[in-house]
Order: sequence, then C-alpha cells, then structure tokens
Amino acid sequence: MKFIDEARIYVKAGNGGRGCVSFRREKFVPRGGPDGGDGGDGGAVVFVADSRMTSLLDFRYRREHKADRGRHGMGSMRHGKSGYDLEIKVPVGTVIEDDETGAILADMTEEAQRFLCCKGGRGGKGNAHFATSTHQAPRFAQPGEEGEERRLRLVLKLLADVGIIGFPNAGKSTLISHISAAKPKVADYPFTTLVPHLGVVEYGRFGGFIVADIPGLVEGAHMGKGLGTRFLKHVERTRLLIHLLDLSPLTGRDPKEDFSAVNHELEAFSSELSTRPQVVALNKVDLKEARDMLPGLLNFFRTQGIKVFPVSAVTGEGLKELVNYVGKEVERLKKLREIF
Repeated sequence: MKFIDEARIYVKAGNGGRGCVSFRREKFVPRGGPDGGDGGDGGAVVFVADSRMTSLLDFRYRREHKADRGRHGMGSMRHGKSGYDLEIKVPVGTVIEDDETGAILADMTEEAQRFLCCKGGRGGKGNAHFATSTHQAPRFAQPGEEGEERRLRLVLKLLADVGIIGFPNAGKSTLISHISAAKPKVADYPFTTLVPHLGVVEYGRFGGFIVADIPGLVEGAHMGKGLGTRFLKHVERTRLLIHLLDLSPLTGRDPKEDFSAVNHELEAFSSELSTRPQVVALNKVDLKEARDMLPGLLNFFRTQGIKVFPVSAVTGEGLKELVNYVGKEVERLKKLREIF
C-alpha cells in the first residue's frame, strides 16, 4: 500500500430536519389543534483511531465527508428520524488539525480513541410546541439547525519507541531488516528508503519495542531540502534515537561531522528533538578501514557521555548488544513517564 502521511479533507455534520406545521383533522373532533412533529437531529462526524490502518491514502481520493441529515417532522405528532453519525477511521498516531487556524483538535494516539469533530444540527420544533391559551393555532415551526463543518488537515506521525536516524546510505534499512521482521528496500544508492518502515524488535524472553526506519536526512532538511521535514515528524513521538553513522571510507565523509549535522537538523526542526536520548551505532565495522577509526571515535563519544556501539548491519556484529541496551533503556524511559 502506498504510504501517505498527510491529507486535507472537508467534513460536515448533518443538518437538522425542520419542524412540521400541521393540524389535527379527525371525524368527531371539531377543534383538533396543532399536531406538527419535530425534525430529527443531524448526524455528527466522529473520528475513530484504528490500528489496522497504516496510511492516509483513502483521504487522498475522497476529500469530502458528510454525515446524514435529520428527517423532517410530520403531522400527527410524528417526529423526524435523526441522522446517522458518520464515523471516520484514521490510523493510530494521526493528528487532526484545523486547516484554517492550524490549531490541533485531537491527537489519536490510542486504539479505538474517539473524537467528536462536528456536532449535527438540532432538529426544529413542530407547531405543536407553540400552542398557547392565547395562540391556539400557530402556523409556524422551527427550521432545522445547520450542522457544523470544518476543513481539516490530517497528519500521521508514526508511533514508535525508537527511531533510526542518519545520513542516506548509512545502513538504516539493513539494520532494521536484521533486528526486526521489517523488509525495507536495500540498495547501494542514496534515498533508497522513501517511506518510513516500522518493525517490532524482540529481546530477552519477553521484551520488545517498536522501531522506525526514518528516511535519510541531509543538511538543510529542516528547510525542506532532500526529503525535508516530510519525515522528520515521525521521530517526534519516539522515546529514543539510534544515530547510525557510516564508517565506510568510500563515502568520503567524517562521522563526527555527520553526527553534528544531523543533530543540527533535529534541533532546527524541533528544540525538543535535540534533547531526545540518543545511542550512537558505528556501522560497517566489518571493514578494516572502519576498525582503524574505532578507537578515536569511541573515545570521542564516550567523553561526551554518549553510549556508543560498534556494529555491522550486514554481518550482525554488535547488534545483540545494541538491541539489549536499547530495549532496557526504552523500558526505563516508559517507567519514568508513568511516574511523572
């Protein structure tokens, strides 16, 4: 399925039905009086979080969503039927924003979470409601109220415990394919990964966490360069980041500069992201040239108080130690959040 993480839609609740103007006319009842029924209420628009959905693709092809209107009142005190509510299912992790003001209306982070977005219009009262001792034959009734309407922007932010970040071709896709059952595309050219991938990582006997492979960042990503901010939002919900650095001499890059550049992009995108706990994974240590660089890099990161792991996403070297540490750290961060 094509991965779509943003969509703009128009939603409208149903209008209320109008009240009825009617009078009783029965045999042997000379003075019947008003008997107009009320109109039914319009249906509401309700969003429901559904974990079975993984994309906002459906909203790209259907942009208008309208709830059922209330039926009009009728004579003999028959009230109109209320309209059915419209339930719109969205993936868990969807943020619902007002497209005109930018205000966040709801953050759908839990399975089966519901959000009443637009209330249906109230049905109008029939003329039977307006009969009084001095006005016994009212020839008017209320119209139904208009249902609420909104233009919305839906933004899907993946719900993952851990995000894997790094420059293009650092080996993120290979890493997630080895530590989980996810099977992203792997190739020897930049921007192989064009959409985020989720994988479930198991460690120990009962431990596990969800990891997201975030498409490669480049300098200027926070301003839209490369894949830009399109996928940076998917690391906002993570508890921990695995910063994957490529030690291959073929790239001609300096791992220290790459580390600094990516963190600069995170900080420029969100100041909160810059404080997110990070674990550095020095990738491709199966290469001799990479092993020669290890002592200096290990010392560099350890002096900064950053946990660092030499790994090879291809051979699997060091991955068990990395996964066990990350799993325990995720559990610790979860408990801290519950306490505070």
